[in-house]
Formats: sequence, C-alpha cells, structure tokens
Amino acid sequence: MARHIYSCPLRWSDMDAFGHVNNAVFLRYLEEARIDFMFRLSSDDGGPSFSGGSVVARHEIDYLRPLVHRHEPVTIESWVTKIGAASLTISYEIKEPEAGGQVYVRASTIVVPFDLRAQRPRRITAEERAVLEEYRPEDTAGAAGGRRAGGAGALVA
Repeated sequence: MARHIYSCPLRWSDMDAFGHVNNAVFLRYLEEARIDFMFRLSSDDGGPSFSGGSVVARHEIDYLRPLVHRHEPVTIESWVTKIGAASLTISYEIKEPEAGGQVYVRASTIVVPFDLRAQRPRRITAEERAVLEEYRPEDTAGAAGGRRAGGAGALVA
C-alpha cells in the first residue's frame, strides 16, 4: 500500500494563547494534505477525475499531544481506508518526519466526489477506484473498511 506524504510548515499564527497549535488549525493542515493528495490522484490525460470536484462530508480528529511551533515542518501521511459507491474515507497521521516519529494527531475525512456543473454528488468511477485502491491497506480491501491512523505528504509505497 502506498501512502501520500505531505510536508506541512508550521506558521507563527497557528499558535493559540497556550503556545501550541490551535485545534482548529489542524483541519487546515489536513485540508492542505488532502488537496495535495487528491490532485496527485487526478488523471494525467485531463479526463474526468477528482480534479472535477469533491466535498467533505465528515471529519474525525483525535488530538494525541500538543504541537508547539518550530521551524521544521511536520509530516502528514494520508491513505484510503474505505471506498464506497459515492464516497471515500481518507485517514491521516500528523507526526514527526522520521520513521516511527511522534504522532500528534490521527484523523479521518469522508470525501464525496461532486459534479460541479450539476451541483450534486456523483459516483466514484472505475478509474478513480483503481487509483484509490493503491492507497488502501490490504487488510481493508474488500471489506467495508474502517477508520485507521494515517499520514503525510508525498507518494510512497
């Protein structure tokens, strides 16, 4: 299974009055990683794919430990844990870049492909499903899929 790896810089403005990254800012970090992931999944030939539109139906976030501002970016690993007829679940881990690094957040997002012209949800195409399967753990393939930890910024196998 491949994972998408995203290197996310921390900004001074991300901190709250307690000196750590504010809980709401983590949603923005997840968004940055998800958008990078989804655009990398887009069809190279310009055909219809996720670049045509998608909407978030649900976020679920477990905050494991505080993240304080520093100059080094964090890593966000992302992978697919569930593929339905008209939705998919992306799981994430926000963590230290090194292997086995400390995990700050585990999260998942339900994404629904969206037809921007018709202004309504659409089904996942066979082409999209095939690409998504590359980012799905083998133990969830063929099953209903469940929430699992995940995380960070480039495509790795």
